[in-house]
Amino acid sequence: MKKYIIKTLAVTLFCVSLISCNDSLDINQNPNEATGAVITPDLMLPSIYANLAEDIEDYNEYGSLMVGYMFPGDGISGFGDLYSYNFTSSTYTANWNNCFAHLRDIQAVIEAAEADGKYAAFGAAAHVARVYTYQLLVDEYGDVPYSEGVLGAENITPAYDDDAEVYQALINELDVAIAGFRSASADANSLKFTSATDPVFGGNVTKWIQFSNNLKLRLLVRAAGTEIDGTVQSAFNSFSSEGFLKENAGINPGYNASNKQNPFYTDYHSNTAGSRASYASYYLPTTYLMTFYQTTVLSGDTTENMYEYLEGKLTDDRRGALLYRDYPTTPNFQLGNETNARPHTPSYVWLESVLKGRNQDFVAFYAFELYFLLAEAAATGHELDGDWKSNYLKGIEESFRYLETNISGSLIGGANPADDVEEYISNNQNSPLVNPEKATTKDQIIEAIITQMYIASNVINGHEGWSNFRRTTYPKIDNVGRLPNKTFVSYMTASPRSDQLSIRLVYPQTYERGLNPNTPDVGDAFSTPIFWDKKD
Repeated sequence: MKKYIIKTLAVTLFCVSLISCNDSLDINQNPNEATGAVITPDLMLPSIYANLAEDIEDYNEYGSLMVGYMFPGDGISGFGDLYSYNFTSSTYTANWNNCFAHLRDIQAVIEAAEADGKYAAFGAAAHVARVYTYQLLVDEYGDVPYSEGVLGAENITPAYDDDAEVYQALINELDVAIAGFRSASADANSLKFTSATDPVFGGNVTKWIQFSNNLKLRLLVRAAGTEIDGTVQSAFNSFSSEGFLKENAGINPGYNASNKQNPFYTDYHSNTAGSRASYASYYLPTTYLMTFYQTTVLSGDTTENMYEYLEGKLTDDRRGALLYRDYPTTPNFQLGNETNARPHTPSYVWLESVLKGRNQDFVAFYAFELYFLLAEAAATGHELDGDWKSNYLKGIEESFRYLETNISGSLIGGANPADDVEEYISNNQNSPLVNPEKATTKDQIIEAIITQMYIASNVINGHEGWSNFRRTTYPKIDNVGRLPNKTFVSYMTASPRSDQLSIRLVYPQTYERGLNPNTPDVGDAFSTPIFWDKKD
């Protein structure tokens, strides 16, 4: 499992304080001591979003393993709890611990901005980071300390807030952020973003507001039909006039090839010294996933000629070839199947379409997700920006576009995403999972939208694929016989649930269950679903 070393803000502050030293300092003043006058919100924001990128990547890896995007290849140990889904308070603890370490830094920026109004824009951006972080936490843990979560020594045993109520608070917090961006823009005395202090949009406040609308839409679509549906339905009418961000929201606090690169590239390719990343030798696509690219899937270890041909669902050779080395014979198998046909992992299974370069942006919100969310909203009565069909097709197009765009932002030679969509539909013209003309019922429409979101999110947006599956049960799986082309469920699952899966993570023992008596009594990963998990 991935273990990140928590990067404390102290390191960042130490570095900044060194830069700020000058000859006028009093001889009794420690030049290495960071002070509020030196460490201001504008200097802290790049570090906050660098940390957010690493938190998202933690959840992306976990979600990708859970929803069948990948599994550990032959000879990889240490994944016993994943094979069984019998998660404990020691499983994926970094996902919780790192988020709360970073939330303290976020809170420091918010408080500094409240104390000095000239930092309003930076406080608003910190609110956006807090919303994103708390949604990651709620979507995997349910109830979390929100109202008292980052009070530090003031309250070391914070209360846990109800997960649905936290979602309501996050919706409202995005409205607070949008108001902060607007007030900062209108105030001549407010410190403005620059390309150096804004690691996401390089100073474009309108895009920050649009990004906030995107996050709000994600919250609303996920929470629709739940116990807070009244709030949700009302909030669908409260998006700001700036509209939605129809491009990838990429974090880049100065990624480079010498000392700090994109965390996804670090995990799945190599470090800055060129040494192969462990995950480049760990993970392979599952057979179930490959059925969305190939109508006939070659499953097993082709190097030992131990394979079988299995029935697939769709034909999508273009994206298959963009994603995988040696496609269509890329080794694939099923999580938990320990037979001798289990394949080894070749280095760098995923190609340049997602591993674009060491200094590539880390995408916090993909354009394809925005369009699929708009499509689902339209299909359920909220036509915010076009009908479901136009947004659905645009979502597929943006999936092709992302994979066909190089690190400089240009399309690779000969690529035409719009033409790719036409060919994709033509090759699957009778499938309601692809051709919108064949999706004639509301259930078929939602299934098509979520299935296409699943395909587009492959390995790069795993946490969203996993959440959408738990929320809708799409894409469909069939666990009878546990056939690898019918289900991504582990062959060794210990889940007592009808779907044979887990539904959540368990609160960490070290910092929560062992120290805070307010921690909910959740002892396993099979009960106590997240409030929006409507399938059971």
